[in-house]
Parts: sequence; structure tokens; C-alpha cells
Amino acid sequence: MILSAGRGERMRPLTDRTPKPLVEVAGVPLIEHHLRKLAAAGVQEVIVNHAHLGEQIEQRLGNGKRFGVSVRYSPEPSGALETAGGIVQALPML
Repeated sequence: MILSAGRGERMRPLTDRTPKPLVEVAGVPLIEHHLRKLAAAGVQEVIVNHAHLGEQIEQRLGNGKRFGVSVRYSPEPSGALETAGGIVQALPML
């Protein structure tokens, strides 16, 4: 599971319009680095939770096939669930 629901407050203004997982490092969104490393390690299925601007994450990653993994999403309602809440919400998918 990749926890991607945070607002990225400490990275503002970069995260005002872009969710933190899509902020680029070396020209590639952070979350794509993670997905490629997970695929290289043999992971086949990944759950990504999201909240702040989460639709951008789903649009960018799609089903994960181009990264070599299957990606499913656990969208969080508005308002913070925090780490434990995000994991508890995604438990049925794990």
C-alpha cells in the first residue's frame, strides 16, 4: 500500500495544484519511482489511498499496467483520516 492522501503542506506552493505523489523528482513523479521499484521487487498489486487532488493520481497512474503492477485505489472522504484511518479504510482491499 502506498499512502498518498496527505496534503503535502510543507511542500507548498508545489502542492497547491498538484498532489504530493505527483511532484516530480528528476522529471518523474515521486509515486512512479515507488511503483517501478515495487514492480522490480516482484510486487504485483498495489493499493494507493488518496484524498487531496486524488483524481489527478488516478488519471496519471491508471490501472498501473505501464509500471508493471496492478493499481487499485482507496479514495478517502474530505477531511483527514490520518495514517491509521487510511489503512483501516483500505483493509478490505488488502
